[in-house]
Amino acid sequence: MFIAQRFVAGEGATHPEDSAALTAFHCDSTNLPWIIFRAAFRAAHIEQIPPRARAVLSALARTVDAGKPFAAIFARRELLTGRALQSMRTFYRSLDDLEVAGLIERRPQSRYVEAGLFGRAYLHLTEHAATLLGLIEPRRAHENEPAQTPSSAGSASAQPPLPLPSANVADGGIYKDLSPSVFQKRQPGQVPTDLQRLRALGFFDFLIFKLMREAREHGKRLSDVVGATWDHLKLAKAPINYLRALLRNPVDFALLVRRRHADHHAEQARAQQQVDAQAVALQHAGRTFIDADSARQFVVGAGGESLTIFSLTERIGRQAAGWMPSFATALASGKLRPATALDLERFAQAQRQSLGKTPPCTAPLTPPKPPVTGAVREHIAGLRQLLKARGADA
Repeated sequence: MFIAQRFVAGEGATHPEDSAALTAFHCDSTNLPWIIFRAAFRAAHIEQIPPRARAVLSALARTVDAGKPFAAIFARRELLTGRALQSMRTFYRSLDDLEVAGLIERRPQSRYVEAGLFGRAYLHLTEHAATLLGLIEPRRAHENEPAQTPSSAGSASAQPPLPLPSANVADGGIYKDLSPSVFQKRQPGQVPTDLQRLRALGFFDFLIFKLMREAREHGKRLSDVVGATWDHLKLAKAPINYLRALLRNPVDFALLVRRRHADHHAEQARAQQQVDAQAVALQHAGRTFIDADSARQFVVGAGGESLTIFSLTERIGRQAAGWMPSFATALASGKLRPATALDLERFAQAQRQSLGKTPPCTAPLTPPKPPVTGAVREHIAGLRQLLKARGADA
């Protein structure tokens, strides 16, 4: 009657003493993997062993390594007794029960040979216990059956065995809902090397993969967009919005990247060609070469930095500019060859003959004056008298 009046008076409200009692409760917040949770649940519901043995087996199931169910269980007695809520004497009796049932194996202590001391004795789950707890798959029936004779094989083929109905068909939806892999968030893969620089601009890995998908939807590659606009992207105030605007822009960023790469490779090729040409010029410093027609003679300076070209029709040689790449190419293609003493003598003789055939310059620099005749002299004398008369009148 008093309890009824207490609930009626409170109209469902919680009494202060009850609230204090509720706050005194504590619970273990350990989050077990699904396979370990299932193994502990199965161990606590084996009806063929005593309750104390079930509690210890459940504690062992919580402690064993799911990847190595037959390995040693590294757990102190204090930890196991605390999880099984048993005293030490009851704990040893439970171990005896489990060993008699063939669920655990208690191996003897091993001795440390160097120190001469005995080590710890570890517990091991048997194959029957690991199968019962779901840590390993049970062996199939045909693996344990002996080999069939031809007669038995023929009869078996005549009557195919029917598959046994599964005992956990109705539990499929439950296992699917309780499996943590369904609710686990997908972890990102490895970000491509050329896109890892986006992290410095505030891009997370998930966002980078999302932008890669958006770029594919717009017919682009995020690597091409970033590579073509990186100099402007790293200076943007809102790089994420700027990059998404670039993805919507109908520009062929792949073409820009290919052109940039082509120019870069061409510049590298020119630089390498210049280096190789300088090496060739330095290698042939101070030597004389002649072309295939023996019409020109090429003399490389002593330091390999200058080239003088002599022609058959000119007395003075000309200095070449930017000659190293073309000289190396002509030398490699066979258009130039090292000049021998006979080649130098023939070139000098041909140059003298070419310069000697040129006719001398006999034409006068100014036209000749016409001859002075008597009529011209008389005309000049008349002009002088006329000038004198005009001067006297003035």
